[in-house]
Parts: sequence; C-alpha cells; structure tokens
Amino acid sequence: MSFLASEGMTGGYGGADIIRRCTIEAEQGEVAVIVGPNGAGKSTAMKAIFGMVMLREGAVVLDGEDITRLSPQERVRKGMGFVPQERNVFTTMTVQENLEMGAYIREGGTADTMARVFDLFPILKERRRQLAGELSGGQRQQVAIGRALMTEPRLLMLDEPTAGVSPVVMDDLFDRILEIRATGIAILMVEQNAAQALTIADRGFVLVTGQNRHTDTGAALLADPEVRRSFLGG
Repeated sequence: MSFLASEGMTGGYGGADIIRRCTIEAEQGEVAVIVGPNGAGKSTAMKAIFGMVMLREGAVVLDGEDITRLSPQERVRKGMGFVPQERNVFTTMTVQENLEMGAYIREGGTADTMARVFDLFPILKERRRQLAGELSGGQRQQVAIGRALMTEPRLLMLDEPTAGVSPVVMDDLFDRILEIRATGIAILMVEQNAAQALTIADRGFVLVTGQNRHTDTGAALLADPEVRRSFLGG
C-alpha cells in the first residue's frame, strides 16, 4: 500500500457528489500531480484527502492508518500539511510571524525548521520582518509553503501553487518543490499548468468529471497522445 492511499473516494458538497470512486496515491519522496479540465474535481479530491470534504464512500489511509474520519486538525498532527490556493497567508502579520503560526502544534524549539525554510526560500529571510500582505504573489506562495513546512509534514499538499504567477516564478516554485521532494516528503499537487506540472511529477492523475481517466507516471502521461490531445493542447 502506498504511503498515501485514498481509494474509491465518493463525496462532495451537500447532496451532490463531485468526486466518484476517485483514487489518489503518493509515496514519500515523490511528487504526485492531479490535473484535468476545469470542474473535474481536482481541488475537491485534495480537500477530501485533507478532511475538508466528507466522503460518502471510500477511505483515506496515511502510512497504513485509516484517517478517513479524522478532522483536518487531527490530520495535521498525523503529518499532513495543506496549502490552499487562496487566503493562504496572514496579510497583517510579518513573514516570520506567519512561519511561527505554522509551528503551533510543535513541541520544543523550531529554530532549525525555520532555518531550513529560510535556506529553501532566501527571500523570506531577507523580508522576515515585512508584512506578508506587502509581498508579491510568488513570495506569498513561498510564505504559505514555508508555514506548512513548519509543521514538519510527511505529506505536503499544494492546491494550485502557481496560480496567478509569472512563468519565471512558476519555474522557480517547481524547483523549490523538487528540493522539498529530495528531503523525503511526499508531495501532492493540484495544477492547472498540467504540462509543466507533469514534467516534475513522479506520477500523475488525470480527473474528468470527478473520476480517474488516466493514471501513470508524469513522463508517460506527457507522451500519451490522447492525454496530449485532450488535456495538454496538442
């Protein structure tokens, strides 16, 4: 069984199922990417894994433990870190205060973890006393990812981390994501920039109307003519 094994997930909001028998998996030390057209249920699948969407069917298992009924807060304590697409920083707090907020569940010192975050994102160290609301979009994403890393997650989940940033910033964020992967953390990412995301993906999941349409390595999905024609623009 994979480190993250979310199998047969069916659920949504109210009485409507957005995802249907959806399966998403990830191993430690790899990047797994969820792609698909708008409305495919990508973010819903990730939120279901994090406990923000209740499942009618299916299960979420992390490192062999069934966590399907746990709250998001309990899942953080089990080793999940989640970075939402919007409202993911405290704009009236400094960069350092944002990072410290990420360590609220930690016991003991956090200086070593913050030093690693600053090594990963040097601009945050330089601007640690600046309000997060004054930063650029890409820098805010760095703060949000850094705050999630302060919990020392075993699984880091990123919902559209490159939304609204320039291609140069996107490339830099992907480089930082690969650096995080190299530390052994499992990374699960939802991305609209499907082709670019699949280039760094160890495995990819293409969702359509809430269901798995294609599942393979990132390289195999990029080379699949049907995937390229239907979802990657050629």
